[in-house]
Amino acid sequence: MMPAHQPAYDPVEVAALQPAAVDAARDDAVSAIAAAGSLDELKQVRLGHAGDRSPLALANREIGALPPQARKDAGARVGRARADVAAALAARSAELEVAVEEQLLVDEVVDVTTVAAGSTGARHPLTTLQERIGDVFVAMGWEVVEGPEVEAEWLNFDALNLGPDHPARSMQDTFFLDPPEAHIVLRTQTSPVQVRTLLARHPPVYVVAPGRVFRTDEPDATHSPVFHQVEGLVVDRGITMGHLKGSLDHFARSMFGDHVDTRFRPSYFPFTEPSAEVDLRCFVCLGRTPAVESCRTCKGEAWIEWGGCGVVNPRVLVACGVDPDEFTGFAFGMGIDRTLMFRHGVSDMRDMAEGDVRFTRAFGVEV
Repeated sequence: MMPAHQPAYDPVEVAALQPAAVDAARDDAVSAIAAAGSLDELKQVRLGHAGDRSPLALANREIGALPPQARKDAGARVGRARADVAAALAARSAELEVAVEEQLLVDEVVDVTTVAAGSTGARHPLTTLQERIGDVFVAMGWEVVEGPEVEAEWLNFDALNLGPDHPARSMQDTFFLDPPEAHIVLRTQTSPVQVRTLLARHPPVYVVAPGRVFRTDEPDATHSPVFHQVEGLVVDRGITMGHLKGSLDHFARSMFGDHVDTRFRPSYFPFTEPSAEVDLRCFVCLGRTPAVESCRTCKGEAWIEWGGCGVVNPRVLVACGVDPDEFTGFAFGMGIDRTLMFRHGVSDMRDMAEGDVRFTRAFGVEV
């Protein structure tokens, strides 16, 4: 049986696959891509010349209509044209992205030398108070010393007469760093700075050590796992408790005014003997009745606890290589955060750490 008659192949059906047509579609696409002035314009060009309804995409669909012997050449021709368009799109996209980034650098440039309009901000009050405290003792002839916040356990505890079984060495109070056998801690006080000073120099020693310390306290209005202390140490011949009281009275009046009184209450610290707690007479009610009865600052006690102090324990002097028969000394430690709260009526310690500029600006600008 003879096959049915096949209609003659109509070249009009595949005019889009003619070399001239393919080249023209490619050239139009490349020209449009080069003319795109922004990424948004390039997106529209991409849709028109490389999308599903673009001339080259439609031509590609017509390849199946060609005789088998013509499909290979037509496919290669359309493929090269589409590859040229894709390469042109990628190159132009990269150029425009670079242009966008360069324009951003121009538009968002900040002149750091210009004078700021409005508020100029402020240094953190803990920083300025710490410097003010240092100035008080430098004026007395003392020296401000510093030390590392990551400290050897021996310097933080053993040298200060805190034995291996002392409660302060437990995991509930101290941050121990891994591995435990390295015996490294985040310092719980700035006392290790005092130990380092005694190990490095021979008395007489008159130093004050302000700095940041760490304890595993839950944060609340009056506690924080990170806070600031200032500790003082004097080691010299003939030092007595009277020298300690006079130094702290001057310190207190420098912080709170000439009207402030202090008192010592007997206490216990492993590194001092005898030891005392230092209280300030309430600077709100002044300890006077009937105001003291309703005072929210001292809770009706007339006195506010400020810190601890005492005569340096001879065991600490021996651990640091100082002869306790020749030298005596005193030490004290006060919280800088607590001092700031007393000075300025700050009710919540967490306000100092939250970074709210409204809190910092309230203290003004100090240099």
